[in-house]
Formats: sequence, C-alpha cells, structure tokens
Amino acid sequence: MAAHILIDGEGLLADYVDDQLSPSYFVRRQSILEEVPENTKLVLVLHDTWKPHVHQKAEERLRTLGIPWFRGFVSFGEGIIGPFVRPDVPGCSRCADLRLLLAGPDRQESLGLRMKMAASEGLLRDAWVSRTGLSQMANLISNEVIKILQGEQSPLGERMFITNLKTLTISSHFFLPDSLCPMCSLIPKDTSELAYIKLEPSPKLNPGSYRCRSMDELKNVLVKDYLDYRTGIMNGKMQDFRLPFADVVVNMPLLVGDEGVAGRSNSYEVSELTAILEGLERYCGIEPRGKWKVVRDSYHNLVDKALNPAKVGLHEEEQYAKPQFPFKPFHPDQPMNWVWGYSFLQERPILVPELLAYYSLGYGEGFVYETSNGCALGGSLEEAIFHAIMEVVERDSFLLTWYAQLSLPRLDLSSSNDKELQLMVSRIREVAGYDLLFYNATMEHEIPSVWAVAKNRGSKGANLICAAGANPDPVKAVKSAIYELAGMMFRHDEILEKNRQKYEEMLQNPFAVRTMEDHGMLYGLKEAEENLSFLLDENRPLRTFDEEFKCPLVNADLKDDVEDILNRFRKLDLEVIVVDQTSPITKRNGLFCVKVLIPGMLPMTFGHHLTRIRGLERVLNVPVKLGFKKHPLTYEQLNPNPHPFP
Repeated sequence: MAAHILIDGEGLLADYVDDQLSPSYFVRRQSILEEVPENTKLVLVLHDTWKPHVHQKAEERLRTLGIPWFRGFVSFGEGIIGPFVRPDVPGCSRCADLRLLLAGPDRQESLGLRMKMAASEGLLRDAWVSRTGLSQMANLISNEVIKILQGEQSPLGERMFITNLKTLTISSHFFLPDSLCPMCSLIPKDTSELAYIKLEPSPKLNPGSYRCRSMDELKNVLVKDYLDYRTGIMNGKMQDFRLPFADVVVNMPLLVGDEGVAGRSNSYEVSELTAILEGLERYCGIEPRGKWKVVRDSYHNLVDKALNPAKVGLHEEEQYAKPQFPFKPFHPDQPMNWVWGYSFLQERPILVPELLAYYSLGYGEGFVYETSNGCALGGSLEEAIFHAIMEVVERDSFLLTWYAQLSLPRLDLSSSNDKELQLMVSRIREVAGYDLLFYNATMEHEIPSVWAVAKNRGSKGANLICAAGANPDPVKAVKSAIYELAGMMFRHDEILEKNRQKYEEMLQNPFAVRTMEDHGMLYGLKEAEENLSFLLDENRPLRTFDEEFKCPLVNADLKDDVEDILNRFRKLDLEVIVVDQTSPITKRNGLFCVKVLIPGMLPMTFGHHLTRIRGLERVLNVPVKLGFKKHPLTYEQLNPNPHPFP
C-alpha cells in the first residue's frame, strides 16, 4: 500500500500522531535517511525530545527530494511544532531555531548546547514529557496535516506553535526567514546591475511631508511581523513615562547582546512603531542581508570601478601605530570585501568597501570606525535616500561646527509661527526644566541644519545636552532635534551622578572618552561648558527663521526632493553614493533601507581616539566660504576636545 505520509521518529508523540492519522491516510514509519517512497506527500519528524541533528538531516535530505515536512518535538518543558518547510520557499527549521535562540534570554548558552546536541544523538527524553501534553501536541499536528493535505493554507508556513507542558497553554509565534540561511536563502548575488538606481515617482502623503507612507498603514504590519517575545526580530518593549514626550524603547536581540532602539513622538503608539522602524534600519545595516557579497580584492586591482577608501577620512597615523588600536591602516594592495553601490555623481555603479557600507566597529579587517551614520529606512527607495542624506548632512554640520568652532547664528524659536513647536518648547521647559538654544548650522549646500542645546535651568542633573537636525523645512529639523534632546533628559542625570568621577577625569584626559555615552555625559558637567563658549556666547542677537532660512521648495513627490538635493551636491562636486541595504524582511512590507556615503563630509564617530578628519579638507575650507573665518584652517587649529554629540 503506497505511503502518503512518512513519520520519522520514535516515542509517544510519533505513536499518537500515527494512531490519529492512520485511519484516514497511508502512514509509513521509517527514517528519512532510508529510501523515501516517491508518492510521499508529507514528512513528519516527531520526537519526545530535541534532536537538532535529525532536523538538520531532514532539511538537507527533503529539500533535495522536494518533499515538504514539519517537525514536532519537546525541549526544556515546551512542545514545539513547526515550521512547515516547503522546498522552494524561504523559511526552514534552521531559520526558526535561529529566531528562538536570538530572542531567548540565554542565547550564548543555547547556541553552545545546540552545537553540542547537533553533534550527538541528543537527549533520550525530555524531563517534562507527559502523556497529556504529548496528546495535545498530537491533536495540533494532526489538524495541521489534514489542512495541508486538503490544500488549505497552514499557519505553520511562517509560525511555530509552542505548548507549555506544565500549564498546557498554547501560543503561536510568527518568525521571519533568515535571508543568509545556507539551507533556504533565495537572495541573489551582489552585482553591478542590481546596484543601478533609477529614481521613481514617490508621491508624498502631503506636500509638507517627507514621507510616502503613513503610520496608519504601517501599524498593520510592524508589530505583527517584527515584535514577538519568543521569535521576533525585536523581542520586547519599554515605555518611559518620565520623559517630556512619549518614549518607547524596543529591544533588538543580537548574538553578542541586546541593543535598544528608541522612538519618540507625541504618542506612545507612534513611538513604538517608530522604534520598530529604527530597529529594522539597524538590522539591515549590520551586514549584507539582501544580496550575497562576491567581490574580494584590493583597491589597487579595482581602482577603475571602486571608491577610494582614503576619500572618506582616515584616523591619525599615530592612532594606527598604537598597539591596542582596533583598526589597521588602509593599504591599496590589501584585499578586502566590497559591495556594489551607486554613484549619482558618476551615474554608474561603484564598489564600496563592505566595512564602509555596513557597521565596522573594530572587527575583522577594518581600516576605519564606521557607524550607522547615513543609514535610513523608508516606504520607498526615494524616501530612504532622502532621509539618509539628511542624516549625513545633520552630522556633518554638527561636526564641522565643532571642529572649526563656528559662532553660529542663534535662532529665535518663537519666530517660527508654528504652534506645535512653541508647545514643545514650553513642555521641555516646564516638565524637564531645560531651556532650548538653537543655532543655524547650515553649510555651503544650503540644506537647513540646526545645532541644538538643552541647558539645565536647575543646579542638579546634566548641565548641557546637544543634538542636531537637518531638513529642507527648518522647523521640522528643530522638532526632530527636540525629540532627540528629550530622550536623553533624566536618563543622563542618573548616569552622571553615578559616574561623576569618571567624567571629571575625562576633562583632563580627552582620550578617556571611549563610547557614545561618554561624549554626551562629559558635557553634563558644568566644568565642560567652557568648551562650548564659542557657540553659547549670549551677546549675539537672536535671528528669525525668515532671516536665516530661505522658503523651502514644496514638491509633491519625494523623487523631486531627492533630485533637487543631488543637484546641490553635484554643483559642489560632492559625490553621493547609495548602497541598497534592503533585506527580504523589510521588502516583504515595501520598506527599503539604504546607506548613503558622501566622501568629503565628516563622519560621526564615538570615542575621541577614533576621530576621522584626516584628508577631509571641507572642515578647513567651508568656514571661509561661509564667512566665519578669514583664512583656511589647518588641522592643527581644529578643536582638540571630544565632540558633544551623544
């Protein structure tokens, strides 16, 4: 009699499922390593314990044979069912295990245990196995088998069912495939053809907006697809009710630890969604996840089609020479990994070092420190490019102001005639006790940029907090910076009081500033305010928005905004390079992620020893162009103190 269902497994779970399915279907019991009958429609791998080595063999064998399958097993008091693995669809048992492992609290220990068990036969029986629990699992498995064989869609195609064998409660958990999975990934190789970018129409929500998709639309997918405490790309959230505005932090679990990403707005719902979007941006920027990198060579051999890494700014020679410095000097004959980007100045694809296109915080063969600077997520490629450029501009303007010690014009916030902005300023003052000082940091490209300072009105807590913003609409730039400032209030107070001595020592030794937090906290000290005297001079008259900024162009399409900005940079001979970081997990919901590099503009770094300004001559010449200085600066004249960007 021909077999339609094959069950691989010994134990009560396999027996129960066999008993339930045999009256209606042809069921065969055997190992998947034996010859599988041709007419097998579905394979079930069922065990009373966790056997990752068997699941791995099932993936390899059944994918080759083109047979769908799913598993059921018991692990540390939980019954796991799924996923339903189809040979031609991404999402396999390895992907599911990865999500479970990363979202779990003991991921390092779990990884070690998994590797150990994958190399052995595993446990004979889980201690929490009970006949009642296994019977309940068998019912769930049988129901899903019936759905699949009747051609209905099974939720196990992208989910797992988890049964608590102590309470017998059942939960369903969505998981996303790992685009780098060696078993089921379908991502293409990275090629110059795929890097080509042609800007397409991207209508705005309204002419004054710089977004093409609303939160009302995105809220239908963001939490559902990306936030799950057992299997999510993000696995937890926390609301902070102390801060002046709605602040939500979501946790993104990584193998090396947890990373919190924040969203801030006037609504906790919107802040949560914003935090998830921020987390997706970080996820895409960690490493290439949308295309397989294939180019490894030296710049010397790729000079005609690659970005010269020296153009992005390097560390000082004496820093490279230090024994504990985490980076090595760039050498044109040294092989490295490259990814394809697109140069709008040259209008052609261009190779970019992977360690510039993605995070390079001191690992592997990096030659400079690179952060998420210039990364952005958008509802279209054009939206992502726009906001990525704004981030590069914002941080370049901040750093250029700092290193050249520019006496920027101070803005009169009341002159904006924006009611919401006035309410935000009042709330910061009354709720948090800070005065807001804003300065026009717009550089030669004329994209409105602001430097923001929150100055504590009281005698306790952090004295100064700094931030920045950039947007064609200067009022939007100011509001963005206020949200950033608000997210650091009160939190900085606690950290400062706990570690005051450490930060006081940094005043004497700037190279003791090693982390992002150190930069901001140093200027929480009243004694550090002197370093900002070039900016905080109160004798300068206040300037109105109309006096300082031109009326922004109002376009109905983000494509037009991006083209206007690109033309500005083209006239300045500044090259805008876009690396598409979009991964399948964002593309499924029409979300795009990019990294923008503009060689010559100052990159944000954290850790005073990791400053990158050597070779970036804009910092020497732009102050003259803007009338702040009479003569070009020298590198020796630049501000030697750690910057205050938190």
